[in-house]
Amino acid sequence: MPVSRAVDAFTTWLGRNLAWLILAAVLVSAINAVIRKLFDISSNSWLELQWVLFGVVFLLCSPWTLLANEHIRIDIVNSMMPKRVRNWIDVVGHALFLAPWCIIMIITGLPFFWRSAMINEQSGNAGGLPQWPSKSLVLLGFTLLLVQGLSELIKRLAVMRGFIPDPHESSISALEAEVERTVEAIEQR
Repeated sequence: MPVSRAVDAFTTWLGRNLAWLILAAVLVSAINAVIRKLFDISSNSWLELQWVLFGVVFLLCSPWTLLANEHIRIDIVNSMMPKRVRNWIDVVGHALFLAPWCIIMIITGLPFFWRSAMINEQSGNAGGLPQWPSKSLVLLGFTLLLVQGLSELIKRLAVMRGFIPDPHESSISALEAEVERTVEAIEQR
């Protein structure tokens, strides 16, 4: 369990810090649009930067989404099942679907990134950004998701054996909990 707690702490830290890049992507997009309309000037690098920022948030914050139990599933059906069945669905889903998918993406993502980095691949658009940093996000994102998935599997098995309470059994939603944490952080400043 100490390894799982360390993974969860790192995932939370990374997610909270990288989620702010959505604001950066919105600002880059807005500034680029205003400059394009006012001065009739456009920049491929700024357009590509907003795509990269979105990619960072989407790929590197997905483990945080998994940790917060906010990943996509059919909650209506899931909530109608007994807790024991939901636990087994999580175990099977993490072990037989999430982990293998992440491993496949890591195995195929490594040469995808490596070839790009070795040739210092650049954008096909004039004035665009290098491509290899963006391609590294696939490898890094799925590696982090695999590690978090293993942490979730460990916790779910511990819950099923009665070693720990269910971390997702709460009376408030993850969104409400995040709002409370944000308010607390603001009050502490």
